[in-house]
Amino acid sequence: MAHTLVIVESPTKARTIKSFLPKDFQVIASMGHVRDLPKGASEIPAAMKKEKWSRIGVNTTEDFEPLYVVPKDKKKVVRELKSALKDAKELLLATDEDREGESISWHLLELLKPKVPTKRMVFHEITKQAITKALQKPRDLDMELVHAQETRRILDRLVGYTLSPLLWKKVAWGLSAGRVQSVSVRLLVKRERERRAFQKGNYWDLKTILEKNNTPIDARLINYAGQKIASGSDFDEKTGKIKTSSKAKLLKEDEARQLAELFSKNKWKIKSVDKKPAVRKPVPPFTTSTLQQEANRKLRLSARETMRCAQGLYERGFITYMRTDSVNLSEQAIKAARKCVELRYGKEYLSESPRQFKSNTRNAQEAHEAIRPAGESFRTPNESGLSGRDLSLYELIWKRTVASQMAEARLTMLSVDIGVCDAIFRASGKNIDFPGFFRAYVEGSDDPEAALEGQEIILPSLSSGDELIPKKIDAIGHETKPPARYSEASLVKTLEKEGIGRPSTYASIIGTIVDRGYASLNANALAPTFTAFAVTSLLEEHFPDLVDTTFTARMESSLDEISAGSIDWLPYLESFYKGSKGLAAQVDKREGDIDGKAYRKVDLEGITCTVRIGSNGPWLEGKRINEKGEEVDAKGNLPMDITPGDLDQQKVKQILDGPSDLGAHPETGEKVYLRFGPWGPFVQLGEAIDKKEKPRRSSLPKDIKTQELTLAQAVKLLSLPRKLGDHPDGGIIEARTGQFGPYVVWDKGNGEKPDNRSLKKEDDVYQIELKRALELLSIPKLGRGGRLALRDLGIPKGEKENIHVYNGPYGLYVKQGKINASLPKGQNADDLTIEEAIELLKDKKSIKSKAKSKNTKKKSSSKSKSARQTKTVSSKSSSKKLVKPKE
Repeated sequence: MAHTLVIVESPTKARTIKSFLPKDFQVIASMGHVRDLPKGASEIPAAMKKEKWSRIGVNTTEDFEPLYVVPKDKKKVVRELKSALKDAKELLLATDEDREGESISWHLLELLKPKVPTKRMVFHEITKQAITKALQKPRDLDMELVHAQETRRILDRLVGYTLSPLLWKKVAWGLSAGRVQSVSVRLLVKRERERRAFQKGNYWDLKTILEKNNTPIDARLINYAGQKIASGSDFDEKTGKIKTSSKAKLLKEDEARQLAELFSKNKWKIKSVDKKPAVRKPVPPFTTSTLQQEANRKLRLSARETMRCAQGLYERGFITYMRTDSVNLSEQAIKAARKCVELRYGKEYLSESPRQFKSNTRNAQEAHEAIRPAGESFRTPNESGLSGRDLSLYELIWKRTVASQMAEARLTMLSVDIGVCDAIFRASGKNIDFPGFFRAYVEGSDDPEAALEGQEIILPSLSSGDELIPKKIDAIGHETKPPARYSEASLVKTLEKEGIGRPSTYASIIGTIVDRGYASLNANALAPTFTAFAVTSLLEEHFPDLVDTTFTARMESSLDEISAGSIDWLPYLESFYKGSKGLAAQVDKREGDIDGKAYRKVDLEGITCTVRIGSNGPWLEGKRINEKGEEVDAKGNLPMDITPGDLDQQKVKQILDGPSDLGAHPETGEKVYLRFGPWGPFVQLGEAIDKKEKPRRSSLPKDIKTQELTLAQAVKLLSLPRKLGDHPDGGIIEARTGQFGPYVVWDKGNGEKPDNRSLKKEDDVYQIELKRALELLSIPKLGRGGRLALRDLGIPKGEKENIHVYNGPYGLYVKQGKINASLPKGQNADDLTIEEAIELLKDKKSIKSKAKSKNTKKKSSSKSKSARQTKTVSSKSSSKKLVKPKE
């Protein structure tokens, strides 16, 4: 029986849409893109491999024609789609309504070549009303959107695949460059340079607690003898001293304490009370960018986690489309939001009239609606049936949307100046006269009700001339702080403000920056690595435009103009890539001029050594003083958790000085040393005499500082591993500590992989017993970041390890042993078979194997070249013995 075939991107979206369609409609998922530019040499057709441009995947000699291929993991999907199309009377392409979705539909059209009527079906939310309306008003494919997406894809490929090989040759294998990625990395590096150049300043001030009618009043010294008291903003970050333009008085510790003593003995009287009304307006509903920022601040979700979670909510019909620059709300949404306000908070909390917003974002696309709860009426978070992060994100979106239609908050701001001797102290208060939208949503706060209490600073009734009783006065010392590192939220905000890239791509860009080793994410801060410093220095010197925010923003504007049809895409690509000033010519011209060795090192101000980038990570090269008091060359591994911003002269000295002798072990008499390796500091018992038998070692926990380490602490650390006993199923159980903290391990023997579990906070690695270790080992093993496996697919035939499915910060992935492989976009964990997982892992193993092989060949070639050079020189002067220096 003939049916209407509907194609969407994911199985989840397919299931949701199917429930709103007639029975004679068949809905199938394409699992994201069905074809793309080749990702590697294995995907390039044999007939094309001889072409120089095939490596890029874009024919730069023929009007930048892209070479599209169907990836191996999509061939089965394409066969299924073609089979379903045979019995179809009509084809509806129902992919997402943005450029990416339009592109997927175009690729489907090109691949399937349907002979039946074909239309594009678009909607911004998956509800019965929206799907019914979309069915009634299908449209043709929008080729302007397709060309806009294709131009961006080609441009990104040209930049990435032209610059990345240069970085492999000059800095390190496996690095990547990108149109937006490289600018983002430079932003991180510039901030870290500012942090390194920062000079801290010290200042003191006074804080007092006064009392009126048994009500405490906090106040701070702002003026003494007619002169403003210095605060952090008065300091020059480059010198750590008061700015020359500042006339503020810098209080030293002794003077601050003397003034505190003086003021405590004198009368305190109010000089003035200033009251000012203030109004706070609600913020607009979420765009892609602001959702990523607020979810990072409030929920501690990465940009990728936020987008993945939002995608799931959209596909299940909970929210509208999540890739949008617009802050507009439809009439339907405004009515639904205002109804929620009236029912939940009362009519007095409604804004006087429906409120609309206008985007201030550069290059904003206003075609879509803001991100909001789906439907003509909004389900409250409690009615949603959601849980975990899905519920948290939905609640965030619900509150922000509802708050946008609420009344303004009205406040009274109070400023009270209090005099004592020649000094003026100031107390500040804030009364919330009417909370308005604060009842639903306070930006940066999880709990609006708690935030209301926290925002209000209640002062007693005060008048000029009133006397106050001092209860406590403290002299407080302060240090100025360096500029904060970027968090994901602040980086996204900066990129959007500067007009760099599109918000829908920020999640994947930040993910790539971390994945490629350009930054580490610690305590929600992005810290650039030494590799980031090296690559940024090379690009700044030789390709400054490509890492310049203004140039990149202009490029983004040009791409938007191409999307609008006001600029022709071909001449733009020609001028960017070709000609004497084009990217291709610039890379060819500069490649020979770039000294790779100069960019495989990082010199930092204030550090008397050089950081070198090696194949196994960064290492230090400098000088140390030997036992004879002589200055000699020294090298040392740089622990992987030390970033350029953390490296100081003290750490350099510790690493280059080599093993520190902590004393003799009380039981064995052997020397105990403090040493440094790529995984951080560790203690070692005795010397390494035989390479086969390493001396006993133990990593330093993060709470022990190397400069404060004692012999007793080292001896205690070296008591690990502790044998706890035998496992009931064979093998032994030990308590150990490692790079990621203390853990217990079950060594099964017989060549089987050991099984381990991290200890909980309440466990002590030196006291834990066998019974507790068995309890921990019985808990299902967690994946990256402490995640429980979603599914256990079992053990493939002929292998020893299970395959598990996990949900990580960058999406779903499968894991077997040490190999992880991401699931394709749109692939659902519940639908994944063990055969599909084996194929994904097989492809990942193949990629790793090729990269390893290439590295081996590269090292082998380098050694052969060095050997030939050594042989040539030796033949000229056989009396001189040449020794190849270590790198």
